[in-house]
Amino acid sequence: MVSEPQSHEQRQLRIVEMVSQQGFLTLEDLARRCDVTVQTIRRDVNNLAAEGRLSRYRGGAGLASSIENMEYERRQVVNLTAKQRIAAKVAEDVPEHASLFINIGTTTEQAARALLRRDGLQVITNNLNVARILSENPAISIVMAGGKVRNRDGAVTGQPTVRMLEQYRADIGIVGISGIDLDGGLFDFDLDEVLCAQAIIRNSRRVFLVTDHSKFGRPALVKVGHITDISALYTDAPPPAPIASMLHATGVPVVLPD
Repeated sequence: MVSEPQSHEQRQLRIVEMVSQQGFLTLEDLARRCDVTVQTIRRDVNNLAAEGRLSRYRGGAGLASSIENMEYERRQVVNLTAKQRIAAKVAEDVPEHASLFINIGTTTEQAARALLRRDGLQVITNNLNVARILSENPAISIVMAGGKVRNRDGAVTGQPTVRMLEQYRADIGIVGISGIDLDGGLFDFDLDEVLCAQAIIRNSRRVFLVTDHSKFGRPALVKVGHITDISALYTDAPPPAPIASMLHATGVPVVLPD
């Protein structure tokens, strides 16, 4: 019986999963395991390296850096269409007059854009870009958490930020992430940012994790929590089998764009 060919996204997820397990694989190994040409694998590896999901080496691919995120300007445009589709989907599940946390990230910023025309939202955020976007609608109330501003991307972090976030209890926390390990761990690159995300997760009645497929299997240094801590995963492609199994076992839905 001949198996169905994998889609482009499925193949790239499999490449990330294999490299995560092995540490390094040659292009020839990857091509053989995926049953495609070396030229196809080379294009996949180039794309994955551009997204920060792998490191490209001469003749092969290895793990991406777990200590440094890509530049904010680059993150804004990587998988932009996917982020917009995810944002539109999560916005459908946010009722009018809800209270929301929205944290740091380019996908959460797209979620803010998708929510811009809503009435009566109460938003608490530590993301200057989210506050700026939502300020265009006078019917949305915004609380901007105080703290130290990270100039490169408008993030606000630090202990004063955490203490302020802890004063609220919101209906929904819309949270972005830098990496989801295949064991279900949620990771990011900056401890101060992670402490803020953890405060949001603790103080949200429901947690909507918004992330595109490039975060599956992507390494990052600081642990935020576990995939089973969330209420729903909004993404643009089915997660790898280990993550999908955990979500299924705990009843956490995976919400994909139409």
